[in-house]
Amino acid sequence: MTRNDRTTPRTARVLGSLLLVAAAGVFTLGAAPAPPKAPVTPLNQVVPAPASVTPGGAPYRLTRATAVRVDGSAEVRRVGAYLAGVLRPSTGYPLPLTERGAGGIRLHLEKGDFGAEGYRLRSGPTGVTLTASAPAGLFHGVQTLRQLLPAAVEKKTVQHQSWRIAGGTIEDRPRYAYRGAMLDVSRHFFTVAQVERYIDELALYKVNELHLHLSDDQGWRIAINSWPRLASYGGASEVGGGKGGFYTQAEYRHLVSYAAARYVEVVPEIDMPGHTNAALASYAKLNCDGVAPPRYTGTEVGFSSLCVSKDVTYTFVNDVIKELAALTPGRYLHIGGDEAHSTSHADYVTFMDRVQPIVTKYGKKIIGWHQLTGAHPAKGALAQYWGLDSTSAAEKEQVAQAARNGTGLILSPADRVYLDMKYTKDTGLGLSWAGLVEVRRSYDWDPGAYLAGVPASAVKGVEAPLWSETLKTSADIDYMAFPRLPGAAELGWSPAATHDWDTYKVRLAAQGPRWDALGIGYYHSPQVPWPSG
Repeated sequence: MTRNDRTTPRTARVLGSLLLVAAAGVFTLGAAPAPPKAPVTPLNQVVPAPASVTPGGAPYRLTRATAVRVDGSAEVRRVGAYLAGVLRPSTGYPLPLTERGAGGIRLHLEKGDFGAEGYRLRSGPTGVTLTASAPAGLFHGVQTLRQLLPAAVEKKTVQHQSWRIAGGTIEDRPRYAYRGAMLDVSRHFFTVAQVERYIDELALYKVNELHLHLSDDQGWRIAINSWPRLASYGGASEVGGGKGGFYTQAEYRHLVSYAAARYVEVVPEIDMPGHTNAALASYAKLNCDGVAPPRYTGTEVGFSSLCVSKDVTYTFVNDVIKELAALTPGRYLHIGGDEAHSTSHADYVTFMDRVQPIVTKYGKKIIGWHQLTGAHPAKGALAQYWGLDSTSAAEKEQVAQAARNGTGLILSPADRVYLDMKYTKDTGLGLSWAGLVEVRRSYDWDPGAYLAGVPASAVKGVEAPLWSETLKTSADIDYMAFPRLPGAAELGWSPAATHDWDTYKVRLAAQGPRWDALGIGYYHSPQVPWPSG
């Protein structure tokens, strides 16, 4: 045996031992620690409260191997891509979309008793399946799935933790088909990006209608090609004397498309015959005396009116509604109709009788503020009630009578769900003409029984308006909307049987860390047991 013959096996054994030791050292010192296990969110702890929850079984854990399995349709694939887009930044997982395989997260359409927006979520150790009859249901189920994951899932950087979804089944569908929020872009103008941000916040809580208040005394916010000075002149002002602004028709179409991708329908409002100073300032011929008033930057209401007796008024209304209807694929067009104090009752009735057929001519359903019930609401019209608990019995009865005669109602009582009302006397933003509206007050009422004499079937939904006299930034919007907006969303979505402040405030408190992760600055109401730290 040569020297090499004797030493080669020994050298190999020594080197092999050294490599094993080195490998063991690398494994011990260099491996990432196991991610900490965040508490698993119970299935019944989401907002809005689901219709039915059956907990049970082991949770499902997202891993690097998780895929998002989708049906073949383009809409289901878009919902799957949306979900993956939410989850990828924080988990760091690839989450590929696939139409094959088993396990993971599955989005599935099938015929069933889900309605247009309902869904079923089933979770177990091998995966999570979302089932619905329509893509909107899958999208709403995705919002529930988000809330079942730790709040850190909303962050835009990788978070090293365990991502588990509690085992069991949720069966869910909305109480009301109309679940809205209004954003006033007239008193202060908000950019496309700011409105997009609000749409995303609405979608998280299954709100499906965005009512855009596009015109008022202080500013006109949508370009109308046949009346160009409405935007170029009437849009160049806002409360306090700011520069204002308006949406081009392309920008408006983009907002409509952005909302539709999140199953939110845009409801445009042109307020009339009052709240029209921006239009009157833009075109002298719209005034009864033929003299255009100056642009207005204050906050008083009730002083302006279109000229009911002039034919040009209805040419104007026809042109505006025609263009806006063509830009808006949604079902509704809001014609305002509130606080027309400068219009006589007879003129108000005449005006509404002439304007409502224009809306229906262009294929839209009419929504008006509840003062419309003092005229002749068209068949199929909806009246949006914004009165107070203290509103006169006669005014409430007028609304109730219209409801009994077939007019549907959207409930937006100002001393309950006007999101611009101050929380307390010390709130730096907002107004207080309807009273102070803390979180419990905004939540603790039943839309189905709110107005005496109104058949429950006449109530079509709930809307939370956000007026912007004092609001200028997205941070202002967030602070006044949160935490009251999720409560309004729950009133619209969840069964009346789930309605209970003591359990709701606990579920609401758990949303706080999620808003922190999303960068939503909110009012830390002392009525809510927010997590410490």
